Amino acid sequence: MNANAMTLKFTKMHGAGNDFMVIDAIHQSVSLTQQQIQTLANRQFGVGFDQLLLVETSAIADFKYRIFNADGSEVAQCGNGARCFVRFVVEQGLTNQREISVETASGIITPKLEDNGLVTVNMGAPKFAPSSIPFIADTLAPSYALTVGDQSLDIAVLSMGNPHAVQIVDDVALAPVESLGRQIELHPRFPERVNAGFMQIIDAHHIKLRVFERGSGETLACGTGACAAVVSGIQLARLTSPVTVSARGGELQIAWQGGDAPVMMTGPAVTVFTGSITLI
Repeated sequence: MNANAMTLKFTKMHGAGNDFMVIDAIHQSVSLTQQQIQTLANRQFGVGFDQLLLVETSAIADFKYRIFNADGSEVAQCGNGARCFVRFVVEQGLTNQREISVETASGIITPKLEDNGLVTVNMGAPKFAPSSIPFIADTLAPSYALTVGDQSLDIAVLSMGNPHAVQIVDDVALAPVESLGRQIELHPRFPERVNAGFMQIIDAHHIKLRVFERGSGETLACGTGACAAVVSGIQLARLTSPVTVSARGGELQIAWQGGDAPVMMTGPAVTVFTGSITLI
């Protein structure tokens, strides 16, 4: 065997169908290249996942949480992953607490494993200033016109620790998520790319949502995307908290009281299997 081979123990998990490879980087040495992450993410030749989650030690919280997309790029936040994170550290015996503080690149979050098995995460307050998203715009507005090809889209733009562009559609099943989502993700007004959300409003407390995630493509659910969609709908006076978000992989519950209040997200976190893989 190659002397440089690295064997990693991992757990495969999902939150409403948004799936993850979760690695304990506290008790094993983990050093992955972008190409290795892409190989692991491949559903034909690797483990297969939307995001890779690393559990690390933190000097300012109970744990540190690092997130890598399927293309190997590192991002600051992932809501569905946060729920899986707390279930992982509890199931692995890394903590005896059911509510933990977790350091992310966008700040501290506090996921809590509920008695009913669901997980609630305080996702922090949304950010709307274009510079904090980042988004190129002259002034702050509740929505913006975005020119994509020969069409003008009406989008709400905000950050939930990562950037989101949300548009309202008549029917998510017919929305051109793959083609239009990719164009929005790479639009030059988003210097760090963006997650593109397509929201269908059923009523004031219920939406359907599909999200094209930067670096991963469309996923079965997106936690921060669900938060961003609900916040944008409340800002536009189209939704009233709390809101049920129906994604293709399951349902999430989102609550937000407005202003600087944190967005609270509740949903499932499921362990699928554990294993080990050797990278040569």
